[in-house]
Amino acid sequence: MATLQEFRTNEKSWWCPGCGDFGVLAAMQKALVAVGADPATTAIVAGIGCSGKIGNYINSYNIHVTHGRALPAALGLKLANRDLMVLAAGGDGDAYAIGMGHFMHALRRNVNVTYVVMDNHIYGLTKGQTSPTSQEGFKTKTSPKGSLERPIHPLMLAVSAGATFVAQGFSSWQPQLAALIQKGIEHPGFSLINVISPCVTYNKVNTYDWYKQSLQNLDNDPDYVPNDRTKALARLHETDELVTGLIYQEESTPYEDLIPGFKDTPLVHQDLHVDPHTWNQILATLE
Repeated sequence: MATLQEFRTNEKSWWCPGCGDFGVLAAMQKALVAVGADPATTAIVAGIGCSGKIGNYINSYNIHVTHGRALPAALGLKLANRDLMVLAAGGDGDAYAIGMGHFMHALRRNVNVTYVVMDNHIYGLTKGQTSPTSQEGFKTKTSPKGSLERPIHPLMLAVSAGATFVAQGFSSWQPQLAALIQKGIEHPGFSLINVISPCVTYNKVNTYDWYKQSLQNLDNDPDYVPNDRTKALARLHETDELVTGLIYQEESTPYEDLIPGFKDTPLVHQDLHVDPHTWNQILATLE
């Protein structure tokens, strides 16, 4: 079984000191070790944004795709090679703006992929504009008088759209976050783990201290049972999604196991080697 050190790389991080994404990275690595993952059969697919580099820091297969396209690439990868443990990663802009169409269909399709979204309520890579999850009135360089738009509520969207696993963690609360990602990986179907990952450079409102005072931990509530879609939506509405823990989970059969013959058909690995002569012939047709 791989160790934590084996899931680390030597690449220097480009994140700002104090970025919440450091905590997300550590939790993902801990979860991979906990489930007994092998770097040789693990794949991380990430989009554009500060979060998009996370695959570079995890020793596994890594695909860095265009903005908002992490999910179609991750789902296609899992369907093409079901031997792989596939995780997708992105930020709130990547996931809930340009990637929203893919997000909604991934929820209903239910391919066995774990999606970790680092939500900091701002576009950090492009120097601090409002994102889909920014609150009304949020002031940035592009909204100096405050945002006029209502924010997306990704957790309520996911639960109402038919997701079979929805959770939210906080990058500072490592044990819970690592456990939630582990549960998501072990869940047979699509799992969403939205992670509150504060931006210390551009978001001076939704800070670590603000979240520590505002968040409710559902895992510590003995009366909350995460298997009722209606009650999950009600709790999310009451708290304005300021919760952590397992929000909703149901028994699930992943999409790929429903494809006739797919589950029982042995996976055939093709030899993709192309000899130089054939390669030159292919290149000649492109000239």
